[in-house]
Amino acid sequence: MSAVPGFTLSHDRARLPDEEIHRWLARESYWSANIPLDTLRTALDHSVPFALYEDASGRLAAFGRVITDHATFAYVGDVFVLPEFRGRGLSKWLMEAMAAHPGLQGFRRWMLSTRDGHGLYAKTGFTPLESPGRWMERRPIAGYAPPADADEALS
Repeated sequence: MSAVPGFTLSHDRARLPDEEIHRWLARESYWSANIPLDTLRTALDHSVPFALYEDASGRLAAFGRVITDHATFAYVGDVFVLPEFRGRGLSKWLMEAMAAHPGLQGFRRWMLSTRDGHGLYAKTGFTPLESPGRWMERRPIAGYAPPADADEALS
């Protein structure tokens, strides 16, 4: 894996700067515009986080997460590199770290959706859908619903 000198990779959920991740996703991303902070926190709690921090300052430089059942399937989401840290190979390292994570091996399928990151994701083995006509989606709401209480949702 091509680690980038001066940066540290972490999977520690407690270390994640939720507000900073939220600020970027809610204001800068096209896929999570206006996501409520509580919704993001619920999503983070149920994902495998990948964060890159600048060693000198301890600041978040890049982030992504994997949503998975830990047995057969993984979905890569919310990948970004903050503008001041771009052009240093952090996105490539982040994707390599996801693909190499010991707890995320042996899955039948990894998925993601992107408007403009095809070149980056191809470097870690992602390809266009072989049979796009087989895939469907369900979008019951426009925007975000309040997060359900996990215990009630599973009852």
